[in-house]
Amino acid sequence: MSQQITTRIENLRKRMHEGGIDTVMIMSDENRRYLSGFTGRDSQFDESSGALFITGERLLFATDSRFTEQAAKEAPLFEIYCYKIGLAKELFDILSLLNTRRLGYEARRLSCHQHQEMVDTMHSNASPVTLVAVDASLETLRSVKEEAEIELIRKSLALAEQAFIEVKKEIRPGMTEKNLAWKLEQALRNGGADGLSFPSIVAAGENSALPHAIPGETAIREGTQLLFDWGALLNGYCSDITRTLFIGEPDNRFERIFHTVLDANQKAIQGIRAGVSGKEVDRMARSHIEAMGYKEYFGHGLGHGVGLAVHEPPRLSPLKEDILRPGMVVTVEPGIYIPGWGGVRLENLVVVREESAEVLNTIECAPYRVECL
Repeated sequence: MSQQITTRIENLRKRMHEGGIDTVMIMSDENRRYLSGFTGRDSQFDESSGALFITGERLLFATDSRFTEQAAKEAPLFEIYCYKIGLAKELFDILSLLNTRRLGYEARRLSCHQHQEMVDTMHSNASPVTLVAVDASLETLRSVKEEAEIELIRKSLALAEQAFIEVKKEIRPGMTEKNLAWKLEQALRNGGADGLSFPSIVAAGENSALPHAIPGETAIREGTQLLFDWGALLNGYCSDITRTLFIGEPDNRFERIFHTVLDANQKAIQGIRAGVSGKEVDRMARSHIEAMGYKEYFGHGLGHGVGLAVHEPPRLSPLKEDILRPGMVVTVEPGIYIPGWGGVRLENLVVVREESAEVLNTIECAPYRVECL
């Protein structure tokens, strides 16, 4: 692991040199773990379990007394600095220790309040340090996965799929969305998951027209669709998968919409390879949905990267020109959502290879019918 971390840090240092940055401060959970091995997570947005400071020569992990022992054990490449009165208030001392002049920081991680605290500390100490947002450089750092990372994602997905197989057997009319979401979370935990990639979506009937529906008291009924979107968090890595079922005998409308979405999913996967843009792949799916007469019912992007975070670069979207590279792991999740009727979304997780896409899923989108017993 130490060699893996060292290689990642050297890649970051090259970007720092190119950007004229002598120190980078890392506070996000995912980047902090990626660059140090530290598994601690921030309990909420305005709290931190620590920050990495990376220069051309030094590696320093600043944290408080709650995490110093864990940091020393999990991030052995880093010096441990224990702050007593808070990171912002001691930032000047840390940067003086590192002889920092241009500090790169994750603007997307800092709140306005946290940023102002740091600026005030610099000003009160007449610090010569310039603060520079470096999100554009950092956001693609993790986008190409190492093969070891891909295997961790594969294991996370396998666990998520097995949990769904177990829950699918228990589906009965009359159960609520909340019932099923809880059963799915239990199955994930029992299977060994460290947590959920995100709160599971279970949407019945008309609720399935809401792409990010929150499971509620709506009961499962015969003659309607049932959408699941879920993922496992395992060894730090996420999975993300969506399947849409039908309770009982599906009607012609569902059949047509389901197969339109399935064909769009497959067309996009068949078009994925190194060198194409996320925009091109999105168009492969979207043009099919439009040709089938459902243009206005597919409003979101086709997919996103998955790794230590469940949403990360690259994006498969009509708004993004991200170029796909070998080793990227992305979702392919077209959907059709019709208010008052419901929706269908089918999501697979794939690895970009030189000439094609490797699908990591082992359970197919069909059969989708759930017998009413």
